[in-house]
Amino acid sequence: MSTTTKTTIPALGGEQSLNRYLAEIKKFPVLKPEQEYMLAKRYQEHEDPEAAAQLVTSHLRLVAKIAMGYRGYGLPVSDLISEGNVGLMQGVKKFEPDRGFRLATYAMWWIKASIQEYILRTWSLVKMGTTAAQKKLFFNLRRMKKNLEAFEDTDLHPDDVAKIATDLGVPEQEVVNMNRRMLMGGDASLNVSMRSDEEGSGQWQDWLTDDRPLQDETVADAEEKQVRHDMLVEAMDVLNDREKHILAERRLSENPQTLEELSQVYDVSRERIRQIEVRAFEKVQKAMQRIVGERLMPASA
Repeated sequence: MSTTTKTTIPALGGEQSLNRYLAEIKKFPVLKPEQEYMLAKRYQEHEDPEAAAQLVTSHLRLVAKIAMGYRGYGLPVSDLISEGNVGLMQGVKKFEPDRGFRLATYAMWWIKASIQEYILRTWSLVKMGTTAAQKKLFFNLRRMKKNLEAFEDTDLHPDDVAKIATDLGVPEQEVVNMNRRMLMGGDASLNVSMRSDEEGSGQWQDWLTDDRPLQDETVADAEEKQVRHDMLVEAMDVLNDREKHILAERRLSENPQTLEELSQVYDVSRERIRQIEVRAFEKVQKAMQRIVGERLMPASA
């Protein structure tokens, strides 16, 4: 009887050992689809711990990559990765290979959810409350401010507040309040030296994971893009023909039509077109949330 080598999951002991950890996880091979399927079936049918360990280790780089995306909240990257690994293990535990998705696509939801919950529990400024609107704002406000080039460390311009509130479907006052709370918290710069007491020790940005896309991440992104497209098509079915056309021309087209152009098509005012657009967007948002809840979001244990 042949001896099987046991897969060992690398330990992450904090910021001091982070470089070593990132180097170690690159040694684990990316699984081919058929390998992943067979390992997932072994774990699903026999609860084989070795199969689970191989599934986990092959996706540790994906966790690190996702965790790096949350490094601006001032929390140790090692802690974010550790929480993401917990999410990955939960994803492996509940993964159903016969549904046709790759593990990376499914586990990504668990990884992000675990990291986000950790940030919300740990970041002192959001302990005051975590409503659905606050969570949405907390994890999207920085990106939207960057898109609007609103870089000042002051209150947002009223037009920017209105734009963000409309796009996220939240009250304008929630946007103002969250922006103020996040300004108080501050961001950790990637240009800060890793060791403040040593010159030439390198900056945080120097040891980010390789910028080249990982194979599992590429597959996950492609599958997630297709899944989102399919869900959007299904969600659009809640609209009538006029709503569908206006929303497509205003938000889904590479060359969006103006309110004036569409008002002439339908012989109504520009304000009426804007109202239809906003209502259609809200309807599609709700439909998408329902579809995600039914298909992809982890079910409660």
